[in-house]
Amino acid sequence: MAAAVRTREVSPVELTDHYLARIERLDAQVGAYATVTAERARDEARLAEKAVLDAADPAELPPLLGVPVPVKDLNLVDGVRTTFGSAVYADLTGFADDNVVTRLRDAGSVLLGKTAAPEFGLPCYTEGAVSPPARTPWDTSRSAGGSSGGAAAAVAAGLAPVAQGSDGGGSIRIPSSVCGLVGIKPTRGRVSHGPIVPDLFGLSANGPIARTVRDAALLLDVMAGHMPGDLYAAPPVDGAFSAYAERPPGRLRIARSIQPAVPDAEVHPDCVAAYEEASALLEELGHEVVELPQVFGPDLVPHFETLWGVMATLTPVAAESEHLLQPLTRWLRARGEATGAPSLLQAHAALQSALRAAFPVMDGFDAILHPTLAQPPAPVGYFHDQEPAENFERQKRFTPFCAMYNISGQPSVNVPLHWTGDGLPIGIMLSGRLGGEGTLISLSAQLEEARPWIDRKPPIWTA
Repeated sequence: MAAAVRTREVSPVELTDHYLARIERLDAQVGAYATVTAERARDEARLAEKAVLDAADPAELPPLLGVPVPVKDLNLVDGVRTTFGSAVYADLTGFADDNVVTRLRDAGSVLLGKTAAPEFGLPCYTEGAVSPPARTPWDTSRSAGGSSGGAAAAVAAGLAPVAQGSDGGGSIRIPSSVCGLVGIKPTRGRVSHGPIVPDLFGLSANGPIARTVRDAALLLDVMAGHMPGDLYAAPPVDGAFSAYAERPPGRLRIARSIQPAVPDAEVHPDCVAAYEEASALLEELGHEVVELPQVFGPDLVPHFETLWGVMATLTPVAAESEHLLQPLTRWLRARGEATGAPSLLQAHAALQSALRAAFPVMDGFDAILHPTLAQPPAPVGYFHDQEPAENFERQKRFTPFCAMYNISGQPSVNVPLHWTGDGLPIGIMLSGRLGGEGTLISLSAQLEEARPWIDRKPPIWTA
């Protein structure tokens, strides 16, 4: 689309009108958007069209000029409704642009709207009080995952070409898996969280969701960048991420593990099949595939839970508004508020100690393979309709592989290689060394070439 805009084969206004029409016609089926910014999008599209017509050299135009890209409703956009997925903030208007939003704007993208997210991004599903449940277009009785569920539903349903998401415990990879998409959680510090949102523990990362590896890599090029005040900075990368999508990865040494760190988590046969098929394909492509020694055990899960509860308290909520919070949010915030500073520091220290032991092992491999999830896409309400403690336990058993790479800060991607006999997408996850996004992108592009998924589309795509 970006290339077609630059060569004047298609107008930014045409692209924007196309997606806005699809959103108006089809979004009620998938619940992708919390807010649609139709008027702003058309204004931005007209400005992009003028920039193309006035350009002396189209090659110098911004890389995403005229391409529609929605922003997750956990990210601030100046002048646009931002709810953080919560009835507490249902009437908030964004008062600044997050740095990632500034980079998307500077790249020339057109804002279609804000994609649905669960309250404060805490659950692995997207159901709440400010917008309808986000549903995977492959089976609308099932959740689109979370917390970037709206973003993934939008891309999978053809309501956006790509989308920005964020991932604090799997929130890009989970919805990408259940929606059949590519999702990249980049290395800690690759994309700035500023200027408002702190990155205290370094768990969360902004990243791209797309239908192809090349599109995801291009969006990551646009989003990446360190800003003053960021607590973390990722190792530098040699060249553009999009260039890695065109570069063969060479023969890699890849470790694999299907052992969940979460106690009592059972891996569904469909997820086992996806994992085994991916292992066989990697060997077929010439890579060495070996078993990964256990580097993260169940003893780390309570420490992560401690951090997650404390993070739930970070968003301010006035006492008179607490009754508007979801039951799970109240439960998590109560756990966080009951955590003393010594307990928080001990949990953080225990995780760092585990990482110091794990990195020498993990760094011996170019990539590490896991199932992305332990179960196929879950029915809407499977988590949300439970009491908070059971809700949280179900989430842990559903996604026992993702959060370890938020703890470590390593890059991690979902690759949509497998579909069940019932037509549900099942992703596999590849994680790499710190700063190793390029290797993961090259490897994922090789897998895409070997087993193309671009022609797999849910029925809504042609609606």
